[in-house]
Amino acid sequence: MKLLNGFTVLALMACLAFPLSGDDYAETRPSSQARDEVVVVFSKGEAEMDFRKSYLASEAQIFTAIYEGLFSYHPLTLEPIAGSASRWEISDDNKTWTFTIRRNAMFQNGDPLRAEDFRAAWLSLLAPERDSPYSSLFDVIEGARDYRLGKSGPESVGISAPDERTFVVRLNSPAAFFPSMLCHHSFSPIHPSMLNEENWTKPISNGPFIIEEIDEDKIVLGKNPNYWDSSRTYLNKLTIKYSEDGEEAADLWNSGEARWVYGDVDYDALTDRSGIEVNAMFATHYYFIRSAKKPWDDFRIRRALSLVLPWEEMRQGYSLPAKTLIHPIPNYPEIEGLDEVNIEEAKALLAEAGYPNGVGLPDLVIRITPSTEAERLATLMAESWFEYLNIPVKIDVVPFRQYFQSLKQDDYDVGSTTWIGDFADPYTFLQMWLRDSNLNDARHNDNDYEALIEKSMNEEGAKRWETLAEAEELLLSRGNVLPIAYSPAVNIIDLDEIDGWYPNVLDIHPFKYMNLKARRPIPGVVMFR
Repeated sequence: MKLLNGFTVLALMACLAFPLSGDDYAETRPSSQARDEVVVVFSKGEAEMDFRKSYLASEAQIFTAIYEGLFSYHPLTLEPIAGSASRWEISDDNKTWTFTIRRNAMFQNGDPLRAEDFRAAWLSLLAPERDSPYSSLFDVIEGARDYRLGKSGPESVGISAPDERTFVVRLNSPAAFFPSMLCHHSFSPIHPSMLNEENWTKPISNGPFIIEEIDEDKIVLGKNPNYWDSSRTYLNKLTIKYSEDGEEAADLWNSGEARWVYGDVDYDALTDRSGIEVNAMFATHYYFIRSAKKPWDDFRIRRALSLVLPWEEMRQGYSLPAKTLIHPIPNYPEIEGLDEVNIEEAKALLAEAGYPNGVGLPDLVIRITPSTEAERLATLMAESWFEYLNIPVKIDVVPFRQYFQSLKQDDYDVGSTTWIGDFADPYTFLQMWLRDSNLNDARHNDNDYEALIEKSMNEEGAKRWETLAEAEELLLSRGNVLPIAYSPAVNIIDLDEIDGWYPNVLDIHPFKYMNLKARRPIPGVVMFR
């Protein structure tokens, strides 16, 4: 999922400079007066409620309230736990999964949740004309890739609903990470009345909350009495407010109205910093060189571009500089990463590719957002490529709201993004670079890479991760991805009042588990109920 809505890497890194103790951490905010409601502040943005169209991190957080798939995230470990499925069986070859839908699972209007609601939703998301951002995640399912690419019909997809409570999924090959993937909102069901609706202002929920009110400034969520696990959904009301800017978000926190700020905030305006929570996140900020057109489709030229960059200076000021695409995780093989500077080799590669001293190379366009840090990095790249390789560079600044959509176009050569893993597995980063992936903004197309990912799909455990690490090394060595920094998760939340919220590596916090703690007694004063 992309990290958006003004929550920039520079702001994240700045948070790490705050002291962890001292007067700044004395709490000065009033306690919440509403004991059945939590107010959350998100950065101003256009929230898309149709999960078939969505790809923002902030939307994924909202979806934990209104949608539930076969599995859902454990709030602390992120391990997949039973959601709408009460049980499941796996075939001897580990390729066929048979799920049983809970008897008491239903939509907010009382209609029963059926296996067909999953089958129809998945096929709807995969429909070629829809071009859903996350449809390539379904490629592990038999026939899904061919259908979404328009090469076959929906009947070729390996999903079926033989009866109302039985849902069968057939995979191309064993995939140990499949349950973790199914936690993602793209694998949610859809109420039949919503399948062909394009305006999802108030979708029909099958999750713990329903949308009671929604406009451009806020979303008000109420507890869903027809949710199968409503007895363990603790909040009665949840209000998500959108702030215009970081200063407004800080004011909502300082006043005590907001108990959680998720997004852009003016840290200098905070009168109480006791709620700042910083933790490691499975996320990386990087630039990428596109392979959409000549001559940048030649990996020798892309590697040459990477070999002349001033890596140390580019990563200066970041608390978590990144040499690799994938944030180091336990048991994943350590790879060399990208930090080599070799100007002579770069020049030799250009000559070998038919462009000695850069003669004949067209202008290269770097597309960035309007931020000081993006301008700094783009300038360093432009100066290095012109000085050492004689490549003229143009810097194209696109407004933030249009930026990520503009990355789908073919009128630039270098772009950037910050990517948060959708589940805790390296595949969530590496599948983006497959030639048929909807998330492949770089238009990466490499037969060697495709073969490695295909090989990994038939492996398990340490052997699989070794193959995935080899694929990552290929991306780095061929100049496809230029990693800058690993992005920490930074939230502002009142953990003295909020229970059920835990820091985790995906920075996703299912609303179902959130609750208000008992009031804190004032020293020397007896509390009466």
